[in-house]
Amino acid sequence: MLCGGTSQAKEADQEIQQLCDSMKPHAEQKAGKTYDVFTARSYKTQVVAGTNYFIKVHVGGDDHVHLRVHKQLPCNGGETSLSAMQQSKTHHDPIEFF
Repeated sequence: MLCGGTSQAKEADQEIQQLCDSMKPHAEQKAGKTYDVFTARSYKTQVVAGTNYFIKVHVGGDDHVHLRVHKQLPCNGGETSLSAMQQSKTHHDPIEFF
């Protein structure tokens, strides 16, 4: 990992799924639709003033979205927010910084 760069992609675990579950209403609001399926598949992290999580999420059929979720440092409140979202992704699209 480069200083300030993202980590290698890892398979999503329960912690990442919980993070996705908490961001689902925000993602639905940004997308203007609801998702029956919202399953974290893989992710990368980037250490900044907190942590950025770049998460590939399966949303049904062959469709995926990529989320950028920022989690503040505990000393700054530890809040989590959806910073950005990319739609119309596939299972094969790599997770990249956005």
